Amino acid sequence: MIWDRIVTAILQLNIGYLDIIDLIIVSYVIYKLIMLIRGTRAEQLVKGLFILLLAMIVSDKIGLKTLNWILEKVMTVGLIAIPIVFQPELRRALEQLGRGKIFQRPFRSWDYQKFDYFLEELMKAVPALVKKRIGALIVIEQETGLNDWVETGIVIDGLISAELLINIFFPRSPLHDGAVIIRGNQVVAAGCYLPFTDDPLLDKELGARHRAGIGITEQSDAVALIISDETGAVSLAHGGVLTQYLEGEELRGKLTELCVTERSEGLNLNFWPWRNSK
Repeated sequence: MIWDRIVTAILQLNIGYLDIIDLIIVSYVIYKLIMLIRGTRAEQLVKGLFILLLAMIVSDKIGLKTLNWILEKVMTVGLIAIPIVFQPELRRALEQLGRGKIFQRPFRSWDYQKFDYFLEELMKAVPALVKKRIGALIVIEQETGLNDWVETGIVIDGLISAELLINIFFPRSPLHDGAVIIRGNQVVAAGCYLPFTDDPLLDKELGARHRAGIGITEQSDAVALIISDETGAVSLAHGGVLTQYLEGEELRGKLTELCVTERSEGLNLNFWPWRNSK
């Protein structure tokens, strides 16, 4: 029997109950660490380190000595830099541990199948905001998690609707000054503070909303939709690039291109596929 062979192999390895408990604890700790960085910029950095480690092993196996030497040196420097690179995540982990929140269930990620619903509600909200000259900054999360900035605002976790977005940005409402962060068809948080761009060549006439919208797209792959309260002009920022004066079908097409098309093209390096599942 296969089971008998497995038991025999375990006995031959002299694995005791304490060893099994030790493995379970270590596995659980690793799992919680993965859940901790999930939805943050650190996730992308871990993917990069994994690719470098894989390349180093492969180069060693096939005898590419120069490439292997370079990768070993890069990995050595990378390991030293990890505490610096992951400083925000380490701080957040200690804070959550102190508050007893480290064992809470993680969030659910973007559901691509509901993109049409999200787009329709957004396209209903935009004309109303433009007509009333209500300024807005809406950030659409993509592969890079935005939890670092979600924590600066007020958690909403509500189903997106045109009415909800309009009420959030209505003048003199408590949350109208900050940004709204959307994950899938959920409004995750509102009143969020985003990093400003440092681009010295940016048009001086662009205000804080535009600078924050560009800034968040420089530090992530998010898409930022900005509505000017002075002119009512609609702009989209992605990858640090601002596209202004978008209307109607042009805006719809650009949103679809940035939020859907880019995900379906190119090499899929999603090592943690459960981010895209319910």
